Amino acid sequence: MASLHKSIEVNVPVKIAYNQWTQFEDFPNFMENIVDVHQIDDSHLHWHAEIGGKHKEWDTEIVEQVPDHRIAWRTTVGPENHGVVTFEPVSGDRTRVSVDIEYQPETTMEKVGDMLGMVSSNVEEDLENFRDFLESRGHETGAWRGEIH
Repeated sequence: MASLHKSIEVNVPVKIAYNQWTQFEDFPNFMENIVDVHQIDDSHLHWHAEIGGKHKEWDTEIVEQVPDHRIAWRTTVGPENHGVVTFEPVSGDRTRVSVDIEYQPETTMEKVGDMLGMVSSNVEEDLENFRDFLESRGHETGAWRGEIH
């Protein structure tokens, strides 16, 4: 298993950053390789991505969700990965969003890409795009404030 940690500060209050992150079907707006995310129910998602010219699909389950603090997930079908996104207030209108992911590169190409830091770079770019998406709007596109334990 490979792992990575990335974080970014966003110029919005923690509630707005968290609320936007709960809008999983908006992820293609700021995640470069994500083509589509379909939310099946409160805790299950189906993902479709194009990575290195290759089509990938997988299902995830949200295993923990605490409003304004954290969202943790694991795959149930497809390439193995799991992780957590945390939201930490830095000031009243500034939030640190941190992502910790563990994943299993499957093919030789994925293993080489991982060794070259491509996954890490993609996650960093996705976080920057999330920041830009949210800061340019100034508000979230929706919110889900439920809890999962």
